[in-house]
Amino acid sequence: MEMENRTVVSEFILLGIPNTKGLETILFVTFLAFYLCTLLGNLLIFSAILADSRLHTPMYFFLCNLSIVDLGFSSISTPKLLANLWAQSRTISLGGCMSQVFFYHFLGSTECLLFTVMAYDRYVAICHPLCYLLIMNRRVCALLAAGTWIASSFHATILTSLTFTLPYCRSNVVEYFLCDIFPVIKLACADTYVVKTVSFTNIGVVPMTCFLLILASYVRIAVSVVRMHSAERGWKAVSTCASHLTVVCFFFGPCALLYTQPSLSNVLATPIQIFCDVVTPVLNPVVYTLRNREVKAAFRKMKGG
Repeated sequence: MEMENRTVVSEFILLGIPNTKGLETILFVTFLAFYLCTLLGNLLIFSAILADSRLHTPMYFFLCNLSIVDLGFSSISTPKLLANLWAQSRTISLGGCMSQVFFYHFLGSTECLLFTVMAYDRYVAICHPLCYLLIMNRRVCALLAAGTWIASSFHATILTSLTFTLPYCRSNVVEYFLCDIFPVIKLACADTYVVKTVSFTNIGVVPMTCFLLILASYVRIAVSVVRMHSAERGWKAVSTCASHLTVVCFFFGPCALLYTQPSLSNVLATPIQIFCDVVTPVLNPVVYTLRNREVKAAFRKMKGG
């Protein structure tokens, strides 16, 4: 429905994925498979870490947090996207739209900060192995994890508040498959300069700072590995970092394209966003499982093998 000029918008219509007429069933089955694999994979990793006392270490504590983030992140837009594909259910309430914006940036920021904390954890483990358990004690790990969640909640609250304090009195049709800041504020009937500026600053500064800190951690790790006299120790250090580096690339690559190029056309932006929302959460458990002997051993223990 089209809103008249002075009518307050109480719901939005998500147009979904462009240029997919006739492909709804194939896309529905594909996205449902990815979503179920995401839920199963992350729940298995979470359960394995809780069940195996050998995995009660800082690295796996943060991996548990990452699994929780991926469970939530994949559930922000995928269920609504599936409903849109299967039943053409395109309407979303104002509250539902606000929730999508809040949780998308809350969990996205949490994941970004968690990757940074995990890089710091690997830096301490490899560069200062004798002091590792002293530095990364339970209290420090709990504070670092709590800090990522609390800081991200402030980040998301600011962005969501600025987005939805704007008056929406034009069309209520969002030309996207989920509610995100830039597609939504196109519908505002007020100046959006402040929202755009704060959003670019917030969304740009947080990932860029995290990426630079991760890069600094891995530069120091690389220097330490080169100086190691034992090739076996060096290879072990590299292998423990490989999984983390892989998922960092999966996360920061698409983010850089989406939020540094806001004028990106929907034809290009939508596949990148779908990769972030649907594919990345299932890749994280796959990458960590395939490259990690301890997690594999924990799975065998769960099966009684």
